Amino acid sequence: MGGAVQAEEGVDPRLATVVVTGNKASEAEQARAELDKVAGSVRVIDNKEVERGRAQNAEDVLAYQPGVFAQATSGTGANKISIRGSGLNTFYQGYVMGIKFLYDGMPISGPGGTQEDMLNMAAVDYTEVLYGANAFAHTALSLGGAINFVTHTGYTSPGARVRLDVGSFGYRKQELSYGGVSGDSDYFVAVLHNERDGFQDDTPNRGKDFIANFGHAFSPKLDTRLIVRYREEKLLNGSTLTKEQIEHDPTHNRLLSDRRKNGTTLISSKTTYTFDDDSKLEVGLGYNNYPLHNGWRYAATAQDWHSTDLNTVIRYLRTGDRLFGLPSDTTLTFSDTRLIDGDVTGYRQSDWVKVRHTDYTGSRDTVFALGNELQLDDQYWLSTGLSLINIDRTARIQYSITPNTSTFPDNVSYNDWHVAPRIGLRYQLSPEVQLFGNVSRSIDPPVTWQHGSTANPYLRPLDPQKGTTVEFGVRGSAGIFDGSLAIYRSWITDELLTVVISPATPTSDAVTANANASDTIHQGIEAGLDTRLWESSRGDSIVLRQAYTFNDFYYRNDDEFGDNELPSLPRHYYQAELQYRHSQGFYAGISVRSASSYYVDYANTLKAPSYTIWGAKVGYDDPGERWSVYLDARNLTDENYVTAANTAYDLKGVDSPNFYAGDGFGVYAGVSYRFE
Repeated sequence: MGGAVQAEEGVDPRLATVVVTGNKASEAEQARAELDKVAGSVRVIDNKEVERGRAQNAEDVLAYQPGVFAQATSGTGANKISIRGSGLNTFYQGYVMGIKFLYDGMPISGPGGTQEDMLNMAAVDYTEVLYGANAFAHTALSLGGAINFVTHTGYTSPGARVRLDVGSFGYRKQELSYGGVSGDSDYFVAVLHNERDGFQDDTPNRGKDFIANFGHAFSPKLDTRLIVRYREEKLLNGSTLTKEQIEHDPTHNRLLSDRRKNGTTLISSKTTYTFDDDSKLEVGLGYNNYPLHNGWRYAATAQDWHSTDLNTVIRYLRTGDRLFGLPSDTTLTFSDTRLIDGDVTGYRQSDWVKVRHTDYTGSRDTVFALGNELQLDDQYWLSTGLSLINIDRTARIQYSITPNTSTFPDNVSYNDWHVAPRIGLRYQLSPEVQLFGNVSRSIDPPVTWQHGSTANPYLRPLDPQKGTTVEFGVRGSAGIFDGSLAIYRSWITDELLTVVISPATPTSDAVTANANASDTIHQGIEAGLDTRLWESSRGDSIVLRQAYTFNDFYYRNDDEFGDNELPSLPRHYYQAELQYRHSQGFYAGISVRSASSYYVDYANTLKAPSYTIWGAKVGYDDPGERWSVYLDARNLTDENYVTAANTAYDLKGVDSPNFYAGDGFGVYAGVSYRFE
């Protein structure tokens, strides 16, 4: 109130009490404030915003995030996800490369890759997107950085809640959760079931999840949390088509491709001990088991995968120190992801004869990271970091029905150390505006199966992908505007690229090859802007939300392809939503998503077509936070478009079945209710 509190006559003014009330910041808002301390691009996505429409897959969750390309294929959890061109063409029914994925700070990405069925983001409170080396805190050294999904707790989702969703193409989703707090403990449990008949013919998918999150504070200094995730999934994927087929009959399914997971299990715990001298120790342990039966009904060669990871993360954080007489915070982290049991066995579908068995057990990624945040003065902060990564890869073909007559080996084993430094600077231009810049090194190890699985009787030696990235940007708010802008350039050596030599047919599996490329460049612009176009005195508003990404990825004087563009991602990608919100909970809006054309082969002879699709949404959120309802219409003009594509070597301009069809016009509706 701008001055001293006047005490009543005869009352000691030291006893006067002023009570200040206000809304406590949500967990997502607190995470956003913490990530604003990173000298680089970061984003926080509140799942409450996502659930104001269809929340089916990563395409829905990661929408409107500049620099992030996330597109679903077959309308399932299979999504092509790329940040700054990470793993831009390492694509197999949604398998994601070049990004480290985590749940609650514990990795689900390991030496064998990422279990993509867990990318349905079930029971997530908010999502952190950390671009490139800005994911240093999670010891993520990949070009794309990290995406961390944070599970609901008894504090963020109290009471019983039920949510039901239905929609086009047989979409159905049911969710039941219950959370609460009891003394020094909190708990949250959820069960989910999802179904979809599919846009393309014969593409049903079914899945069910169980999530449990338990926390307990033993004392003000010691607390722990245990999280369990379990998912079963069975689906038929939509096949790739030619451009002509997508234009005239996008629901056609050229061939059947199936995948089944009988129970992916993630168990993680995190214990924190806080010392008296402004320091704390975090110890995280994780167990990830993700079996996969690929092609168990229709493929020429059925594949039986087994993968079990053990994860260890130990982090020591110290704040309030002085370095060179300046305020200093230091973090020391050790992380280890170890494939304790991993293999793949191929069976000939016609008679179930074993054709090949490859073992990957023992592969691991171990990182030691030291980071420091030094406050130079009231406006400048210097961030420095140094990571050491030890990459151990073991791949052995232990059985093959056909002999290896190639020049490639049937055994690959190596143990390499790499150094990845980082330096960044933040400048607080004003209380609302921050400038940042950084230089960093990225290291992307090949995942085990990139060396080879069941297609060939040999393995391909591969080197880790290395890159140096420079980034500059600004984030903040001014008047009616709130947004961010980042410009980056990455010099990459040994980029891990995949080529589809021949697409799958009804009688043969797809033939692909992985290799290290010659030198490449990844550079681009990431811009996000929210504009309050109108706001009434009672809180009604009209907001325009925009996200634009410019991708410029190309070879540097390649012997065969010169300076050709790298295929598989649109050069320009734009998303926008114009939404009206009433102070009492009603909202309505229209949206647009537009992508430019892009090449699908390294020789730059054939392009995926550009597209623009429109959407509309209307809904209501009870101000008392008891219930909500939405209606979400997608692809209003029923556009036939390509949502993602394979990458080929040289198509010589000839149309080929390398394109995934996007969903046609669809309407989705949902309702949720929370019981007291």
